[in-house]
Amino acid sequence: MTLTDTNSWTGIREVLLRRIHNRIWQPGELIPHEADLAEEFGCARTTVNRALRDLAESGLVIRKRRAGTRVAINPPQRATLTIPIIREEVESLGRSYRHSVLERNLRALPPMLHGAFQVSLSEDVLFLKTLHFSDERPYAFEERHINLDAAPDARDLAFNEISANEWLVHNAPYTHGDLSFFAVNADETLCRKLDATTGMALFAMERITWAGEMPITHVRLIFAPGYRMRTEI
Repeated sequence: MTLTDTNSWTGIREVLLRRIHNRIWQPGELIPHEADLAEEFGCARTTVNRALRDLAESGLVIRKRRAGTRVAINPPQRATLTIPIIREEVESLGRSYRHSVLERNLRALPPMLHGAFQVSLSEDVLFLKTLHFSDERPYAFEERHINLDAAPDARDLAFNEISANEWLVHNAPYTHGDLSFFAVNADETLCRKLDATTGMALFAMERITWAGEMPITHVRLIFAPGYRMRTEI
């Protein structure tokens, strides 16, 4: 890694992460002070602090005021989950992809989302219903609310050429999110959209992403029969 790469906190985090994974710093070991790391990387101390804070939030290091930063002895084991671009997910299976926007409008946030997706109740959000296809067969049905304070350019997009899923991944960077998985029984509407039979259990997920304290989007995805989710551990 070059000096330029380590001018950013993300670059420094990757170097520190490799040292932890390669056991250059052993579990429980005190790592160098922020000032020493800043001198090593030729950057501001605040940049090092940001990198260490991110490692602490992930549970890989333990930070205590005046006691320094130590490598965690028992770091949490987590699955790696990223927000997939559905087009890429379908194409990775060797299939053709397309999507269809079924509904698009500006509307007030539904009351059932007020607690989880805290946007200004005086402002409309962009609501979309989208059906994703794999080889011309239904793949996933999406219902999405977009906070236009977080993604103002979305107001003028029809999302016919590029799906909201893909556009947001590229244009609305998120810092964190909440994700839940569950099953839903196919009702008449889902049967029509996803080629399911009445009462069939379908894989579903809900996700909210934030940029700091500002919510970006709330999405509910329901997948066609046979869908499997895979991730790395």
